[in-house]
Amino acid sequence: MTDKTPEIVTLKQLCAELKVDPRDARERLRAAARDAKKNPELAKMHKPRTPWQWAKGSAAEKEARQAFKN
Repeated sequence: MTDKTPEIVTLKQLCAELKVDPRDARERLRAAARDAKKNPELAKMHKPRTPWQWAKGSAAEKEARQAFKN
């Protein structure tokens, strides 16, 4: 049996991996999602009051990682 569902990366996993405070991370992600020109995938996938999570290797995950680096 093969599982076709993509692996999910959560905000908690990213924070642990990148050693970022979750509160600061959410703040940065909200700011990045508001800038739809710079982060189109992040802006498109984020819905208010839903957990921050991405498919592993997706464009939105890459934009989220970039938001932590800036």
